[in-house]
Amino acid sequence: QILLEYLRHRQLVVVRRTQFELKAAKLRAHILEGLKIALDNLDAVIDTIKKSKDADAAKINLMKKFNLSDIQAQAILDMQLRRLAALERQKIEDEYQAILKTIKGLTTLLVTPGKIIDTISQELAELKTKYADERRTKIIKSSLKQFSDEDLEPEEACLVTMTKTGYIKRIPMNTYRAQRRGGKGVTGMSTKEEDEVSRIFSANTHDTLLIFTNQGRVFRLKVYELPQSSRQAKGQAIINLINIGSDEKIQSVLNLAKDELDKGYLLMVTQKGVIKKTATSLYANIRTNGIIAIKLDQDDQLVWVKQTTGKNHILLVSHNGMSVRFNETDARPIGRSARGIRGIRLNSEDYVVGMAVFNPERKKIKGKRKFFQDLLVVMEKGLGKRTDIYEYPLQKRGGKGVKVSQVTDKTGKIVSAHMVTEMIETLLLTSKKAQVIKLPLKNIKRIGRSTQGVILMRFAKAGDSVAAAALLEKQED
Repeated sequence: QILLEYLRHRQLVVVRRTQFELKAAKLRAHILEGLKIALDNLDAVIDTIKKSKDADAAKINLMKKFNLSDIQAQAILDMQLRRLAALERQKIEDEYQAILKTIKGLTTLLVTPGKIIDTISQELAELKTKYADERRTKIIKSSLKQFSDEDLEPEEACLVTMTKTGYIKRIPMNTYRAQRRGGKGVTGMSTKEEDEVSRIFSANTHDTLLIFTNQGRVFRLKVYELPQSSRQAKGQAIINLINIGSDEKIQSVLNLAKDELDKGYLLMVTQKGVIKKTATSLYANIRTNGIIAIKLDQDDQLVWVKQTTGKNHILLVSHNGMSVRFNETDARPIGRSARGIRGIRLNSEDYVVGMAVFNPERKKIKGKRKFFQDLLVVMEKGLGKRTDIYEYPLQKRGGKGVKVSQVTDKTGKIVSAHMVTEMIETLLLTSKKAQVIKLPLKNIKRIGRSTQGVILMRFAKAGDSVAAAALLEKQED
């Protein structure tokens, strides 16, 4: 079938080329006929031109007297005197006869399909003679590899953005430029008045997203399956990508690289401070309708999920500014649909807003501060700070913990808390009204645990506040 399509294409090319050449040949023959008339009536032609007022009048007089076309008359006027010589006159006659033969041959080719095929065959043979060389590729007889959609997608770093009403998109990593601390940033996406950005994070297009809902269910998507959009576009409704219920909302999204899908554990924390540890491998096969990730109490919901090694330390942070740090070994692995155990004791109006997972064995190089592990806290009014993780004392899980920051009317309450290391280069803040600012991490001051922090973001619109924060790793050159 491919060969037949190629043959039809070549036939069309030969026919169109022949039609073009035939048109040009007929035009040339017409001009030569006019020159022959002029040479046969040379004295009369010269006399007519001499008696004419100008070139335009000469052309008209030649056309009337010798029954010539406009093109023929112009060709006679343009003819050089040297062509009046006997030898030049013979060349015109020879060219005319050759053109007539060409016209006959081209006309025959157009009305004879067999000759078109012969022409194609001849041209292919000429190409083979001129350009053919030994095969450079090696043909191996084996079954064809089955390609997946992922094989056809390039691996690229990107940013994934979601809103509270469930719109999601991905954009290229270089969409936002870095700015100074305390700036206003730019518009990050178009949102409705009642909508706001809820989360933003960096990923690779080949990463797998485990999408957890507030009701404790988990779905699975590849990053490349998300719609790629511009900076200001709203994106696509998540309900068009996964089968979530009308009363469900996305609460946590975990992006895992290929080599992380069967390693370690998933540590979950609920709004009420319940934690649960389950092996990552239990979430390898997820149905279209999702599966249960954690069993929840009636008045509770899932808020955060992180991957752990089994030997990490966990730091939970609450909206009112409390935190507790404990050893991951305090929570044993349990089944996929089990409830979990208490991680932090909260007051009635408080809830968990962040969870940091870190390796307690990681050492710092004194003086150079090449390695560091800090807790980055971001507050509603645009303030934030970095604090050495070791300023938070190791405690038993289930307690009230210690203050993570001074929470006041000036700062607003805690929006998010993230672990940052020397591998993190940039902080990306998004406001509820879709304002975005990108800050180099080195510009954020490292200060004590009980302080208020420094201004990270100023707002362009009244009543706006920080909605989400994302960390961007250093990119390899």
